[in-house]
Amino acid sequence: MAKRPIKFRSSKHNMDYVLLTVVLFLVGFGLLMIYSTSSYEAAVEHNDSAYYLKKQATSTLLGFVGLVFMTKFPYKLLQKFDVLAIIVSALLIIAVLTPLGVTRNGARRWLNLQFTSFQPAELAKIGVIIYLASIIQRLECVGKNVIRTPKGIAIIFAPPAVIAGLIYIITSNLSSAIIVMGIAIAMLFVAVPDYKWFIIGAVSITVLVFLVVLYVSGADTTDSGFRLARVKAWLEPESYSTDRAFQTLQALYAIGSGGIWGKGLGQSMQKRGFLPEAQNDMIFSIICEELGLFGAMAIIFLFIVLIWSCMIIANKTIDRFGSLLVVGVMAHYAIQVILNIAVVTNTIPNTGITLPFISYGGTSSLFLLMEIGIVLNISKHCK
Repeated sequence: MAKRPIKFRSSKHNMDYVLLTVVLFLVGFGLLMIYSTSSYEAAVEHNDSAYYLKKQATSTLLGFVGLVFMTKFPYKLLQKFDVLAIIVSALLIIAVLTPLGVTRNGARRWLNLQFTSFQPAELAKIGVIIYLASIIQRLECVGKNVIRTPKGIAIIFAPPAVIAGLIYIITSNLSSAIIVMGIAIAMLFVAVPDYKWFIIGAVSITVLVFLVVLYVSGADTTDSGFRLARVKAWLEPESYSTDRAFQTLQALYAIGSGGIWGKGLGQSMQKRGFLPEAQNDMIFSIICEELGLFGAMAIIFLFIVLIWSCMIIANKTIDRFGSLLVVGVMAHYAIQVILNIAVVTNTIPNTGITLPFISYGGTSSLFLLMEIGIVLNISKHCK
């Protein structure tokens, strides 16, 4: 008697609650750490120890509204807005140059819409993910080998490269430009199984970075550019302990003083005026100081579970567009977590990258939660 073939059916009742639980825990922990990290500075500067916590909680609440909306929104309709997503992203970045643009901490990266302000670069990351997922799926429908042609590569890479270029040139936000290109490379890596070109590209970039480091190590920073000076400070942080490497050294002091178990929640010394704006990019160092190596590894483990859950969903998704969307979100989280921890531990030169759900930043939390909403929506339509 012949066996019946196994049929996979789409289920609309199997949202990935493991992913949702991890996100809820990270968000709750992030709010706790933002209050612990920023309470001293907020009390001194704003006479309210919960100033930063209140602002972050408001953005987080809006983020959860966006998350719920995206879990209900038919995600396949996003494919119809692929080109529009890129165009809107580019226009919003350019709008930073208009009177709507806002300068904070010496950087013009925000748009002020009166009722709220946000960074267009964060929205652009979602736009790039939607565009790439759509265009790769469309090219695959034309033919598997179309993606590997020069024309196919140009169609895929040109728009993200333009977005990354605008982010870097207009807003001087190198970290977001790197993330955008990293997302593009990761999604193409999944779509094209011909790994030799990626290996060649990785080796070429490594050699280029090595040559830059060699050049900077022998150059006088007074004649070097701002970026090269940062590399110099990365190579010799003790020599720049009062200016460019001050924040990095203070972060390393915090990590080292935490030990295995930490000093205890709220007991950090570095957050009390020694580590500038500790609630932002360097919050991971305060986690290490207060909760020790154990707390830091626990947070890293949760991010691994988050990324792993995204990978499982991408493998089980019934349509290619949905799968590529999840891959893009997964790449975004993975790149941002790795780069943030690498910066805090001085593994790479200092550049402003937030730790997802943990660092203070309303725009980042809002759009990161919306991305999770898309992934949870797709998880309801798996095999």
